[in-house]
Amino acid sequence: MDLPHTRAMLSAALSGRLDRVEFVQHPVFGVAMPKSCPGVPPEVLDPRGMWKDPSAYDQGALELAARFERNFEKFQEAPPAVRAAGPRTAQAGTRR
Repeated sequence: MDLPHTRAMLSAALSGRLDRVEFVQHPVFGVAMPKSCPGVPPEVLDPRGMWKDPSAYDQGALELAARFERNFEKFQEAPPAVRAAGPRTAQAGTRR
């Protein structure tokens, strides 16, 4: 991501301008992604759209999520809410 876009996103977040935009949840990682941001082209806000091959992005996201899931198996004592907050490879079945 270009530095000017990063700065625009930080500025919008810190000033509260992102409080008034719509968000979409990432299907694998569960993070909220803004659908718009002042000073940032919409196509930059969804990482999948930045890849030349969207299916390669999907595969990479699933592989990374699986690595998180395997690593988190060490933390069985974590509360259920914490465990549920992590990425889930099963969530990715429905992607645009």
